[in-house]
Amino acid sequence: MLSSNIFSKCGRWTTFFSIAFSPISNLTSSSKMPTLQDPLSLDSIPRSSDLGRLQRNTSKVTKMDLGTCLTETRGCSRSNTSKNNLTSNVGTLCGQDHNNYVLVEAVPQFSHILKGMPRFVKIVEVGPRDGLQNEKLIIPTPVKVELIQKLVSSGLSVIEATSFVSPKWVPQLADARDVMQSIPLIPGVKFPVLTPNLKGFEAAIASGAKEVAVFASASESFSVSNINCSIEESLERYHKVVSAAKDLAIPVRGYVSCVVGCPVEGPVPPKKVAHVAKRLYDIGCYEISLGDTIGVGTPGTVSPMLDAVMSVIPVDKLAVHFHDTYGQSLANIFAALQMGISVIDCSVAGLGGCPYAKGASGNVATEDVVYMLNGLGVTTNVDLGKLMVAGDFISKHLGRQSGSKVAIALSRVTAGASKM
Repeated sequence: MLSSNIFSKCGRWTTFFSIAFSPISNLTSSSKMPTLQDPLSLDSIPRSSDLGRLQRNTSKVTKMDLGTCLTETRGCSRSNTSKNNLTSNVGTLCGQDHNNYVLVEAVPQFSHILKGMPRFVKIVEVGPRDGLQNEKLIIPTPVKVELIQKLVSSGLSVIEATSFVSPKWVPQLADARDVMQSIPLIPGVKFPVLTPNLKGFEAAIASGAKEVAVFASASESFSVSNINCSIEESLERYHKVVSAAKDLAIPVRGYVSCVVGCPVEGPVPPKKVAHVAKRLYDIGCYEISLGDTIGVGTPGTVSPMLDAVMSVIPVDKLAVHFHDTYGQSLANIFAALQMGISVIDCSVAGLGGCPYAKGASGNVATEDVVYMLNGLGVTTNVDLGKLMVAGDFISKHLGRQSGSKVAIALSRVTAGASKM
């Protein structure tokens, strides 16, 4: 019953990607699977004998649907769960152990679909800043700090912590200084912050920031409504920020908003996006994130935009940032991956929404992106189970369900499995 129920929910293959089933046959009756903590309501764990039946069933489907696959795994040690460790068995229940890196080579008839895909994707987590900035309920600083700590524990190496903007315009982030001073320095983890001008940059540096970001728009109307200045004026402003950052050896990331459409002007020509992105790159931004602020893009509009930008900026200097207003984010990310993009911005639990873009919903959920990348055999070094714990934590504090479809589905599956 367990194996058939779980497999029916988690073992389906889609046209875009296939789930890479990792070996679990080495489990014995005495093996103890790591479990989720209370936030995901797992009251008990499945028996290893049931997991064995799941493995046998998944093996049949693998042979039937995929032919001969090549797998490589990175060894890991299993240990008992402690109260202070954030871990999960959701990967195993869905046929993919998040502790192993599993690479599945596509069968020949699908190789053209995965051609050009990166083997590794860097996830830039924007939840603590972009995800929370539009929340009307002021979130206590300790909650923000704990969210960041949980995101770090999931393996994320880049977490946008906050923004040094005027509290008048974004009251949610008025505690930027307190947040930054509460985050310990962690080797290998970056906590960039958004700085709209030189004043914000100086405040960020005084608070201990080691990396900053600036943002321009590809839409003239949106630039005026968002930051009260023209595109050209904003670029002049950011040139000063980047110059000051260079003097202190502080890396600067650049954002371009409204890369597909604008809530005021409508469709945005790809050449305008390329122009603004190139200007940011030329003044010294080490990476340019291209944002579909209102989530209207589809692969048919995102691809020409990326092509235009890639004609003036190396692909390894680009990132994508999609809002999921029309449910197109994963399709757009897949298209970007096919074009060689290897940096993706996303937000835990699908948090987000621009306060100056009417109708813009949350960012694509980090959990959904990691799940898709796992299925494609692309490594991220992010533990999906621990990521779900972070998403569950902030969703409960906000008093609503997670915006991640993967988190919702897996929490139901694991909760159901624990009752069998």
